[in-house]
Amino acid sequence: MKKLTIITFLFFSYIIYGQNLVINPSFENRKDKRCIVFLSGFDKLILDWSTPSFGTPDFFNSCSSDFGIKNYNGYQKPKTGTTYAGIYTYSDKNYREYIQGELSKTLVKGENYILTLYLSLADGSSFVLKDIQVLMTEEKLKPCYNSNACDKAIKPSKATKKQFKLYSNSEEVYFSNKKTWTKFSFEFTAEGYENYFSIGNFYRNSKTKKQQTLSRSPFFFSYYYIDDVSVIALEDQKPEIVAEPLKEEVLNTEPETSIKTNEIYTLKNVLFEFNKAQLLDVSLNELDKLHKHLKENLNLNIEIYGHTDNIGLDKRNKALSEQRAKAVADYLISEGLNLSRIESFGFGSSKPISGNETEEGRQLNRRVEFKVIKN
Repeated sequence: MKKLTIITFLFFSYIIYGQNLVINPSFENRKDKRCIVFLSGFDKLILDWSTPSFGTPDFFNSCSSDFGIKNYNGYQKPKTGTTYAGIYTYSDKNYREYIQGELSKTLVKGENYILTLYLSLADGSSFVLKDIQVLMTEEKLKPCYNSNACDKAIKPSKATKKQFKLYSNSEEVYFSNKKTWTKFSFEFTAEGYENYFSIGNFYRNSKTKKQQTLSRSPFFFSYYYIDDVSVIALEDQKPEIVAEPLKEEVLNTEPETSIKTNEIYTLKNVLFEFNKAQLLDVSLNELDKLHKHLKENLNLNIEIYGHTDNIGLDKRNKALSEQRAKAVADYLISEGLNLSRIESFGFGSSKPISGNETEEGRQLNRRVEFKVIKN
């Protein structure tokens, strides 16, 4: 094995810093410091934020047993602090919720800014959305203004007579992560009127880009948690150079794979329709990466393992786990993997990795795993 010794003189650490113009960016400042949390309480208790429609957003605080890390739509820890917001972004009745934030000063015309927020899809959601948007406005929007729908999707031209601009997700990315927080960020040039902004889905159902995801809820909706919202001028983001003492590093020049043989890995983003074995589109990116690895390592075979929770009949769970494992195998074969290199197995609920007493535990048990083996 070849090794290379490198003498390092300086270590450059680029640290982003700058003034966040969003007031109360992670919802920590509340009207009452006591642990008071209740359904639809966002507009009533969070300082410097409002709701631009008659929709009723929520906020969750880790101090609460009912509206905290565990809540009526799932389980999520705050990105930072103790508090985060929650909004319905899609429902079968076009019902929408939005949160409206305030900037500490009007943005400067012609200057470039970056807006960032963090999203997490609630466990109970039955749809994954691409269309999460930010509406920048000159004035503070008022619920049910003019002829704008009171609790439906907001139409910006009906919500204000002053200046506004809607910023949409330009990437073909669906915000599907239920376990951790996903960063949503975009750069824009200010037009010089921006004082407020609203977050949500401004499209009606017919225009909304969505994908169905695995859910035990009987209702059709998409619900997102939101935390850590920031608007920062790009000129405020500067590198800081940190010098370190001379040090000696030994680097391995031979590439190492991140997938080890004979170890079991869980496919984190492989999802199916409820009680079915049909792969959702959000699964394909992870499976394509796995196929690429197998294509580049012809000495490897792979085994796929399907698992379920313990809800339902054992016979049905066993069959469903086998079907889902086979669906993953079939996709890899359809992409060109030789069928002699892959096997699939279903174990039903016989191999849990967590308890089945809670939805969080059951979600962990509903999984597809794989193991690569040298042939």
